[in-house]
Amino acid sequence: MAEFTGRKMAMVMVGAFGVIISVNLLLAYKAVSTFPGLEVQNSYVASQVFDANRAAQEALGWTLTPDYDAAEKRLYLSFTDRSGAPAPLADLSVLVGRTTAAMDDQRPDFTYAANLWTAPLDLPPGRWLLRIEARAQDGTLFSQRVSITVRG
Repeated sequence: MAEFTGRKMAMVMVGAFGVIISVNLLLAYKAVSTFPGLEVQNSYVASQVFDANRAAQEALGWTLTPDYDAAEKRLYLSFTDRSGAPAPLADLSVLVGRTTAAMDDQRPDFTYAANLWTAPLDLPPGRWLLRIEARAQDGTLFSQRVSITVRG
């Protein structure tokens, strides 16, 4: 067996730390390239109107119930008011995507029929995040994030 010299120890150390640093750089690159990390353009401005927006949304008394039918490949959204009647929406915008990557984001086109908002949507199995923004007839914004799980 050959003698273990200082030069061999240095090569082992450089190799080991080189692997560690390379993996860390790769993971940092993947984290930054797949998730934008931006929720709002200006967090200070958003914080100033948060309580007022929340109070207005709670005053609507709306309840959102999402449902996904994997066999039909359709997403269903039900909006009801306090009495359980369908809530009258003036506008609806939905962003469907993964919680950690923006590359799968989609904005489906919804139609209203039989007291449900429906959209054709082919979602692979896994967890999906719905970012829903709906406007009431008076312009009040209803905003909610809902997670759904699609079984495979």
